[in-house]
Amino acid sequence: MTIFCSHCHRPLQEEMSCLPRRDKQAPSASKPFRSTKSASKARRDQINVELQALRSLLPISVREKERLSYLHTMALVCLRLRGAQLFPPDSAPPAGPALGTELLSLLPGFLLVLSANGKLVYISENVTQVLGLSMVELLSQGDTVFDILDGRAHEDARKKLLLAQEEPGREVTFVSEMRTSKAFRLQHGGNRAVAVHGRFTALRWPASPSTTAFLALCTPVAQLPADGDAGSQDHLFQSTHILDMTFTDVTESVTYHLGYHREELIGQSWYSLLHPEDADLAAAQHRAVGESLGAGTTAETAVLRLLHRDRTWAWLSVSARRDRGGHSITCTSRCLR
Repeated sequence: MTIFCSHCHRPLQEEMSCLPRRDKQAPSASKPFRSTKSASKARRDQINVELQALRSLLPISVREKERLSYLHTMALVCLRLRGAQLFPPDSAPPAGPALGTELLSLLPGFLLVLSANGKLVYISENVTQVLGLSMVELLSQGDTVFDILDGRAHEDARKKLLLAQEEPGREVTFVSEMRTSKAFRLQHGGNRAVAVHGRFTALRWPASPSTTAFLALCTPVAQLPADGDAGSQDHLFQSTHILDMTFTDVTESVTYHLGYHREELIGQSWYSLLHPEDADLAAAQHRAVGESLGAGTTAETAVLRLLHRDRTWAWLSVSARRDRGGHSITCTSRCLR
């Protein structure tokens, strides 16, 4: 009995090629060949070789290189690439390492360079003296300035950097806690408050975001004593205001911190003493307290500059709360020295 193919109606033994073949099909685009374990290992080995080559080129000590993870290696490589873009090797005269170290030791803080979008470009080696972390260890926190700042200061720092970018050459300052080593936190009870003072500068012409950098000096300020510390009374004064922040009373210690007598401030607006660059931050704190429904509600602490009687600016850490009855606001201002 002859069996005929249902596809071509020929005897089945004469024609087998008409049947669909299920074996040895070429892989489709949606089902590519699967890599073997040996191929994956070969790729990993090649990546490791390249990372080790990059690590060997980094201008850091052998000890630091041995402690670098792959992620830290890539963070440092990106830092060096950003630095090379802004500071080409042939754009500045060479400086001896001894001279550079000597100059850095004379500074009251460390140097910081940021790209136009806030990426870290350079951190001077003496950062260890301020934060207890080396430049390599600090980069483990992230590759932007916001990664090393206390989270509460991010918005203020963004506003100040945006202001400086919109007006090249204008100097801006913001104060924030920066991340520190565990040993530093154990010794001092927390991270370190640092004043960042700098401006955007065009390093080459024509000026563009890729050739402009924020150059800053980061100076530590005194750690604030805890609220319950009796000695902290020497560093603070309190003021009472009606809801529009007009002074109704202030402690006599204001004379020591701001130079004014109590009678000079009563009836004045608190805003008349504020530095113009800090007005937005102060207004945000004011709104947070003013919009609170419950008496005794305290807004987040803000670091602000107030005008001293001698026409200089005093840095203060100000906390505000709405008093019972909701008809007045009390500010506690601690002096940053």
